[in-house]
Amino acid sequence: MKKAVIFILMLFIFTASFAQKFNWNKNQVIAHRGAWKKNNFPQNSIASLNEAVRLGCYGSEFDVWMTADNVLVVNHDPEFQGLTIEKVKYEELLAKTMSNGEKIPTLEAYLKAGKKQRTTKLILEIKPSLISKERGIELTNACIEMVKKVGVIDWTEYISFDYDYCKRILAVLPKAKVAYLRGEISAEQLKADKLTGADYHFSVYQKDGWIENAQKLGLTVNAWTVNAVPEIQWLLAHKVDFITTNEPELTFEELKKTPVASGWNLKWADEFDDAGLPLNKSWSYDVGGKGWGNNELQYYTDADSANANVKKGNLNITVVKADKENNHYTSARLVSKNKFDFKYGRVEVRAILPKGRGLWPAIWALPTSPKYGGWPKSGEIDIMEHVGYEPDSVYGTVHTEKFNHTIHTQVGKGVKINPYNAYHIYAIEWYKDRIDFFVDDQKYLSFKNTGKGAPEWPFDQDFHLILNVAVGGGWGGKMGVDETIFPATMKVDYVRVFQK
Repeated sequence: MKKAVIFILMLFIFTASFAQKFNWNKNQVIAHRGAWKKNNFPQNSIASLNEAVRLGCYGSEFDVWMTADNVLVVNHDPEFQGLTIEKVKYEELLAKTMSNGEKIPTLEAYLKAGKKQRTTKLILEIKPSLISKERGIELTNACIEMVKKVGVIDWTEYISFDYDYCKRILAVLPKAKVAYLRGEISAEQLKADKLTGADYHFSVYQKDGWIENAQKLGLTVNAWTVNAVPEIQWLLAHKVDFITTNEPELTFEELKKTPVASGWNLKWADEFDDAGLPLNKSWSYDVGGKGWGNNELQYYTDADSANANVKKGNLNITVVKADKENNHYTSARLVSKNKFDFKYGRVEVRAILPKGRGLWPAIWALPTSPKYGGWPKSGEIDIMEHVGYEPDSVYGTVHTEKFNHTIHTQVGKGVKINPYNAYHIYAIEWYKDRIDFFVDDQKYLSFKNTGKGAPEWPFDQDFHLILNVAVGGGWGGKMGVDETIFPATMKVDYVRVFQK
């Protein structure tokens, strides 16, 4: 009996130890050349690898070359402190040191350091040889043999800018995780050649549906090298598998903030990555110039690039001085009606507002098929409104039959910001029981469902989004119009709608 208990205990310890071997961090963060930037460690050093492990990154990426005497070393550039790695012997490299005193790591030493932990993957990039394709294949074979020798097959994933290297790895290690870096190969071809993922510059993924298509094929999607918040949040919203970054600490912070972390899933978006007129599949136009119920002064045009155009990642809604049907200004009012309508969710719009007295930019929503009758009975949600004569404020407001400005009962609140010099994220979270309003993730207003029916809560039906810039009107024109401010443009970086 005693022997049986000892055997079971040993089996438990062995099983627990074996399970721990595969306890990899479950996040999207891959430290590019290790986590080096914040603490000023040398790139591709063992110190930067250890820091990536300490941070809890999914992976730490590093680059491998082969010296003239066939020693594998870790370094990003083909040169190490003035010495061309492929043309010198390893001992010549040892004459140089990194800023922290480390010598250039051999691949063997690097892998052995990585083997001491069991949480962070080692992302081995095989650098294309500057000498010949054949030497590059030799390097690839040597990397595989070193991984086997050190015993880190389970730790190691592979990437390269050379497609032949990728295929060679899979020929030797059919179960290896291998991703290609250059960006020109389709997801379908990657899958056909048995690669496990794409690791492309994030701009490649801005093509409509690229990420979703690759993931449907069973590929992982990694983006390099992503160091700025807008790109990080774009990738997280679109559920990229991995982000390779020089800023792992920043990326971890953004992981906490992303709507996806709170259970939201991206339902619809326009990232404005095309050029020309806004996408017809996403937007239509409200057209005309008869005041729009507010004594506004502009004429809204129909698909006129002078008033609505997409350029350099922004939708530009521009007001110009131009005569059109008794109006002296033209602008645009984009609507998602019948192209994207939704009930409940999180709406985010990142924008820079136009500056000037008399302007009235807005990001808002109206019911698509008014369930309870005409305005205001079926409701209105003003995600963001701004009037130019109050240059330091933006507002969020709701309108219903019982709560609206015509009877001075509207529910709204202003926030003090500078909306002109930087992008801000204007958002709502719309639930069955409330609508919460945010600027840059700071909640400033919550409108609750009282349960007293449609006069107070008509927000149980499909709405659509509206983006526009008005001129004048009962609110926007309260202090007149400055005629020197035109043309005036609202820049919209993206519109995203999430749902749970």
